[in-house]
Amino acid sequence: YGWNEGLVTARDGKSEPEDGWRQYSEMPPGDLEPHERGDGEILRPGWNRYTHYGIQDNPFNDEGVVTDALAELVNGGESDRPWCRFVGTLGPHDPYRVPQRFLDMYDLDAIELPENYHDDLDGRPNLYKRTRDAFGQLSELEHRKAIMHYLAFCTYEDYLFGRVLQALEDKGELDNTLVVYTSDHGDYTADHGLWCKGLPCFRGAYHIPLVVAGAGVAAPGRTVDEFISLADFAPTFLELAGIDTGRKFAGQSIVPFLRDEPVSAWRDAHFTQSNGNEQYGIQRSVVTRDWKYVYNGFDYDELYDLKNDPQEMRNLIDQPEHRDTVKELCTRMWTFAREQNDHCTNGYIMVGFAPYGPQVAFTRTGKS
Repeated sequence: YGWNEGLVTARDGKSEPEDGWRQYSEMPPGDLEPHERGDGEILRPGWNRYTHYGIQDNPFNDEGVVTDALAELVNGGESDRPWCRFVGTLGPHDPYRVPQRFLDMYDLDAIELPENYHDDLDGRPNLYKRTRDAFGQLSELEHRKAIMHYLAFCTYEDYLFGRVLQALEDKGELDNTLVVYTSDHGDYTADHGLWCKGLPCFRGAYHIPLVVAGAGVAAPGRTVDEFISLADFAPTFLELAGIDTGRKFAGQSIVPFLRDEPVSAWRDAHFTQSNGNEQYGIQRSVVTRDWKYVYNGFDYDELYDLKNDPQEMRNLIDQPEHRDTVKELCTRMWTFAREQNDHCTNGYIMVGFAPYGPQVAFTRTGKS
């Protein structure tokens, strides 16, 4: 049925190189000089000032986005035709600025640092350590304050989501609408001493919520303990709409899970792909129930025994007894890459650093 364009939050037009320079040309000269660090501030001479958390009534205009979306929903008129609406707020996102009333719902004394907060990242890529050093300016108290602001931001987003559900109920369409509540990425939230999301291939950045309710969901209240991906959404929505495109997707339809039907075959591994975060980093990973292997084209690789080290604290990549495991996981990584027509196959001597190259995708098990 196509799309009707609602509120557009992205910039129109092409970004010119000078746009990135303008903010720096207009900064006061004093910003290059050392100054006393404020609460939650990370000092970066010559860069735009950054304070990790604070108070703001309408962060990222998320309430405006929801209000406009609800106006479209309420004024959409009566129709028997199916419809689809994407309501995309930006929070919870750094910097974590939230309305005071949501912050007041949390007790700072009850906020604890994550179990792996004190990880020194020994044996992990130096870029991970360099990223941690930036957040190392914050005290443990400031890290706990940041966690509290992040949780308050999540509660604020829950409040906005509640407005959407209420509007559906008021219009009488809550029972015949499939509602999906999810996010495009997670946040380290002080895991390993890190924040935001970036190249460090830890669970916090990739593990996201997925709550599905409403029409077509059988036995609500269940938890599905399987590897689910954002790539599964497209084939799921198309199946629910009764559309067969004839194309192959990277993801799989989760409709059988929604209907509480038996699933005979489902993936037993999860894959990630990164071609860089802003300015750096080719990275791929494969995660099974027991193991996680991370190929870092920019630094040394990572291998974690998830059963014995769920916090991803000990990199076993250099342990010779795990060489067969590395080979098997490399085989799975390159096999998935081949199936998805991933172009990360440059064999030039200066960049082909994976312990086993793409050829291993043409073997059966990865073992010689």
